[in-house]
Amino acid sequence: MTGRRLVVTGVVQGVGFRPHVYRLAHELGLTGSVTNTAAGVVIDAHGPTAALDELTRRVATDAPPLAQVRDVRCHDLAADPTPVAFTILASTSQDGPRTTVPPDCAICDNCLRELFDPGDRRYRHPFITCTDCGPRFTIVTGLPYDRPRTSMASFPMCPDCATEYHDPLDRRFHAQPVACPACGPHLWADDGARRTTGDEAAIALAQRVLADGGTVAVKGLGGFHLAVRADHAAGIARLRARKQRPDRPFALMAGSLDAARRLVELDPVEEQLLTGVARPIVLARRRSDAPVAQGVAPGSAELGVMLAYTPLHHLLLRPGPAAVPVADVLVMTSANLSDEPLCYRDEDAGLLLRLSDLVLGHDRPIVTPCDDSVTRVVDGEPYPVRRSRGYAPLPVRLDRELPATFAVGAELKNTVCVLDGADAVCSQHLGDMAGWESQQTLAGTAAHVLALYEVTPTRWAADTHPAYQTRAWAHRFADVPLIEVQHHRAHAASLLAENHLLGTPVLVACFDGTGYGDDGATWGGEWLLAGADVLDRGGAAIVRRASLLEVSMVGGDTAVREPWRQALAQLHRAGIAWSDDLPPVAHADPPLRRMLAGALDRSVAAVPTTSMGRLFDAVSALLGVRQVITYEAQAAIELEQLAAGAARGAPVGWVGDGAVAGAGGWRPSAGQDSRQAVLDPAPMLTALVEGLRAGRQPADLALGFHVWVARAVLAAALDTRAATGVDHVGLTGGVFANVLLLRGCTALLREAGFQVVRHRLVPCNDGGLSLGQAVLAAADGRE
Repeated sequence: MTGRRLVVTGVVQGVGFRPHVYRLAHELGLTGSVTNTAAGVVIDAHGPTAALDELTRRVATDAPPLAQVRDVRCHDLAADPTPVAFTILASTSQDGPRTTVPPDCAICDNCLRELFDPGDRRYRHPFITCTDCGPRFTIVTGLPYDRPRTSMASFPMCPDCATEYHDPLDRRFHAQPVACPACGPHLWADDGARRTTGDEAAIALAQRVLADGGTVAVKGLGGFHLAVRADHAAGIARLRARKQRPDRPFALMAGSLDAARRLVELDPVEEQLLTGVARPIVLARRRSDAPVAQGVAPGSAELGVMLAYTPLHHLLLRPGPAAVPVADVLVMTSANLSDEPLCYRDEDAGLLLRLSDLVLGHDRPIVTPCDDSVTRVVDGEPYPVRRSRGYAPLPVRLDRELPATFAVGAELKNTVCVLDGADAVCSQHLGDMAGWESQQTLAGTAAHVLALYEVTPTRWAADTHPAYQTRAWAHRFADVPLIEVQHHRAHAASLLAENHLLGTPVLVACFDGTGYGDDGATWGGEWLLAGADVLDRGGAAIVRRASLLEVSMVGGDTAVREPWRQALAQLHRAGIAWSDDLPPVAHADPPLRRMLAGALDRSVAAVPTTSMGRLFDAVSALLGVRQVITYEAQAAIELEQLAAGAARGAPVGWVGDGAVAGAGGWRPSAGQDSRQAVLDPAPMLTALVEGLRAGRQPADLALGFHVWVARAVLAAALDTRAATGVDHVGLTGGVFANVLLLRGCTALLREAGFQVVRHRLVPCNDGGLSLGQAVLAAADGRE
């Protein structure tokens, strides 16, 4: 007989881990105890060595479905002289590293069965949950994760729930949000004139509003959604007007996998994502006969679909006692005005009633707002677009420990990151930071995450852009050294960190819309060479090797909203006359053309840019796809969809217009110093114009442009390998949300023998930037 202490870290609280240990110990005849601490789960076990070895193995291999065991550390203990039965002890707090907070999870199959079982005491209870499902991150106020440290603290358990909660063999043992109709939260509905209480009455009223084509603001796990029937064109049009969102696609929620299959074409990996515990929005190819109004996703070949993930969602999407007609597919979009933060508090009801016809809420507070995650599948692998509910705040594990650092993230698609040791915790998606309300959300999230993990940063990190509100906010509130990190180096570091390549030389193609460069220009079409010493030298170990040729961008943000302007600037730079037969020229009134020409000639109100995102905008306008946008990247997205039609799904045998694809333009520098290497788009633009005038199909020209960019990425990689021997190539930045380009670059690079590095855990866009900021700031300041 001997003793052993196991310290288990990872996602091991709020997931049924202690009952799992309790059952194993009883099965193996061990005595001792298990408890939650702020650092993880601590097990003191006594018994035969063989049984202790079995416990050590199975504590990880047989872990509950929501658990993610990172490490099991073992220490010998003296044998217990007075052995007693194995027990579960109360949680304790202690100094030291904090455990991981679990993300919110979709309702499990067992709870879903009980929800619709008339014989179950939680029949049709909108808040049914157990240790295998339900809210976690959005209700927690502190660690260890116990009911008093959640927003369920104000709901005393009834005797029946308390019995389940304290029974180690029950599925609801220490399920912190556990409740029932007798003691749990309840629904209410408010149409501005009166409030309806009672779960069934509130659900029936919401279903009636939806049946009539009205909009209902539905309180979910991390905030409110705006719901409307997906087949009701007039209702969707009203929602677009209220939300001030004329074109951007809406997400859909389906009540079942079968309902989702009627909307989109799904492969096995996409179905696995849809039905998994995270339940993200999955972007998939739209079926031609999808039963949705055109206004759901105007002109889009894809639909964003998620499955119902809360009990309330399932109740809304199925007939109830009131026998109100229901649809099994709803538009389910975030409840906010465009570019403003997600509504999540009951005090937001005034704004919600301006956006909807009815608010369906409840009295369980949301501690942390958390929007839906978005992902897609590329080459059989998940590729994150927005990392939030279901994934945040799971940490990204680094290869080595770094000093505690807090990064404030980007201006758009903001997340913050807390780095402590070898764990980098990226927050949920916070959105765009231009407005005061968004900055309040940033401040609240920063305070909550730092307090939750009890991290005291030794430095802060922010972007170098002098006009970013996140940078200004960091300068106001940082009480430790603030390290500014160049935008594209942060992108590169984020990609390398999640792929455990911070010690490997990698050429990174970093393509996006906007990033403040070292020279004050707007960068965005960069090839950066990351050395093997990034963790020792930080951003200094990532050097600019090549870029897209500079062109003037006149009018700042106006040029972003009106791609025709950048098309004319690119034509001007390439020496191509502004003829009326070209779509962006025809779009612009003659006075505007004269003004723009004068500004370009004199470099007035013009910023030099190397942005690949702006080049995509320019080509979109040149081909007549989109002259003015109403949401970010609209022109590039529609250009990709046009090209994808010509590609017919092939990643590389896709040449499209051969003259465009083979136009060239890559200019390698002489000798070993390739910092002056550039990609000149002039030959490609000339080929596009000639193709238009020859009557070639815009889709083939668009595809040819994509091939031209992919071949340029390959040319840069070949030059770099010849000069340095580097055979890893990374693809990052928001432009690589373009799946056609991503697949094309990947295929060409792999065919040439390169190791291709892509995102798997955090998005390629600015949603992943805070991770790279934190890593580089921590490395730059290390002693």
